[in-house]
Amino acid sequence: MTSTLPNSPPFPSIMQEVSQQVYPLSTLYVVATPIGNTGDITLRALNVLSIADAIACEDTRNTAHLLGRYGLSKELIAAHEHNEREAAEKLVSRLQAGQRIALVSDAGTPAVSDPGARIVDAVRAAGLRVMPLPGASAAVTALSAGGLLHERFYFVGFLPAKAKQREQSLQELLGVTATLVFYEAPHRIAETAAALAKVLGPDRQVVFARELTKLFEEIHRCPLQDASAWVTANANREKGEYVLLVEGAAGASSADDAETDRILSVLLAELPVKQAAALAAQISGKKKNALYERALQLKQDA
Repeated sequence: MTSTLPNSPPFPSIMQEVSQQVYPLSTLYVVATPIGNTGDITLRALNVLSIADAIACEDTRNTAHLLGRYGLSKELIAAHEHNEREAAEKLVSRLQAGQRIALVSDAGTPAVSDPGARIVDAVRAAGLRVMPLPGASAAVTALSAGGLLHERFYFVGFLPAKAKQREQSLQELLGVTATLVFYEAPHRIAETAAALAKVLGPDRQVVFARELTKLFEEIHRCPLQDASAWVTANANREKGEYVLLVEGAAGASSADDAETDRILSVLLAELPVKQAAALAAQISGKKKNALYERALQLKQDA
């Protein structure tokens, strides 16, 4: 079965609706931009970029190229990690004069492992408004396709470049039970894969998300013991930006469940299921009904 696009998509009417929304003056607009595919820009982001008095950006050349893809041209203000404090002062002054300023990074959401946090902080400290425009995020994109079953994730960002500091940072994450989310540059991906396996152990699952939304997008999942071999098997895998997802630690809950099973097993050797569950509830503080169900399962498996 094939699908076709409608002959007359309703984009013009939607854009008109977007343009008629309220965009206050003296406001810093934090605008998420695509992480690769230029089609991932939001309609609201396009409208703000078109009406902004100026755009603060990480790299003026990259942003000029991106704007050109959408037929836009704006005054660009460099706001990168080396001048962020100075840029913040200039932007606050312009906002106080009643301008709309858009803040973008080279890709994705500003102030998330990218410059922008100091600017947002300075604008808020000045009593001015900050309005976020949601959009592309490499971390969330990877999580949506990684398939690691956990309700929480822990965003780490970039690990230290030097081996000793990198291993120390990973040691500090050993007990984190949430899915770990890392960003990594291509020239360090092989070293990082080896360090993850060394510190976190060979059995945890890792997801490599490379070049997300781009032509050569690649998403691969394997145990950490196979991570280095996968990276080095193809020279192209040491190219392109990475998001790495690593399965969290087993956590206290697994150990707690094992101890509960041990208690139930000892009691079941001497008592009927109902009595064993009731006594286990007194010992562990857990609910009797849940322990009764678990006791039945242990009895059947024995």
